[in-house]
Amino acid sequence: MEIIRDLSDFKVLKNPVATIGNFDGVHMGHRQIFRKLKQAAADLDGVSVVITFAPHPLKVLPSGKNLRLISTYEEKELLLGASGIDYLVVIPFTERFAALNAREFVSEILVGSIGIKKLIVGYDYAFGHNREGNIGLLRQLGKEYGFVVETLEPIWDGKTIFSSTNIRKMIEEGNVRDVVAPLGRHFSIGGKVVHGHHRGKLLGFPTANLRTEKELIPKNGVYAVKVKIDQEMYNGACNIGPNPTFGDEAIAIEVFLFDFTDDLYEKELRVFFIERIRDEIKFPGAAALQKAIEADVAQCRKILRDVSIIEYHECLGKE
Repeated sequence: MEIIRDLSDFKVLKNPVATIGNFDGVHMGHRQIFRKLKQAAADLDGVSVVITFAPHPLKVLPSGKNLRLISTYEEKELLLGASGIDYLVVIPFTERFAALNAREFVSEILVGSIGIKKLIVGYDYAFGHNREGNIGLLRQLGKEYGFVVETLEPIWDGKTIFSSTNIRKMIEEGNVRDVVAPLGRHFSIGGKVVHGHHRGKLLGFPTANLRTEKELIPKNGVYAVKVKIDQEMYNGACNIGPNPTFGDEAIAIEVFLFDFTDDLYEKELRVFFIERIRDEIKFPGAAALQKAIEADVAQCRKILRDVSIIEYHECLGKE
């Protein structure tokens, strides 16, 4: 996949078929769109193009929403690349860009820069300044500028609509087990191990304190996890929260790896969340906390015994 970040450098593409969106999480609904996109490009003997924005528009426009993205921008690009798209166009979303009206967006970006032959979007797609453009206007402009518009209905599995909003809510609620189906993989957080309070070692459970750029963190609590270090996978338990037993206030992500003794400081880890096992609890003291951790570890070992991780390159590479 070739990534284009500056439309002024855009080269002429052969029969580009495009889709537009934020594609946060690159979930199963997005993957179905990409399958249709790639098939439509093949039918036209053309290329598939995904158009997205950085930063997310809600990070720029006043919305009153505290949006926490499922994926970092780096993760999103990796996921899109793994889906077999030919070109990724990343448009810098600025206030100036947001001021383009619907016709200007189509004439200057879609037609003038990319030269699209077909556009595939959701049934409720809106575009242009203040989302003034709708599907009806898009079809009208398509006839005027010579491209075809195809709309897609919501994609679901019979129970849940595959949407970034629904997936975000599941993760925020700690439902990391059931989110695998709509997300298409186990939710994960990557980051670097940094020094914490060193209390875990004193309790007999040395933990790795993870610093991450990830915005969306699962609900506070204890989780059964698998952790990837230098391409090797290990079982573990993860606590997310402020550690109320010791009166801390800052949210920490602490991982205890089973049967692992090497030094992890400054190492990059990726934590895959398998199942949430309990809330974070304030215990009366260190001894009670230690006993609870022993029970947590035993439960996590049982949960993780037969679990295989689904990573993006495994689930998307088979498209």
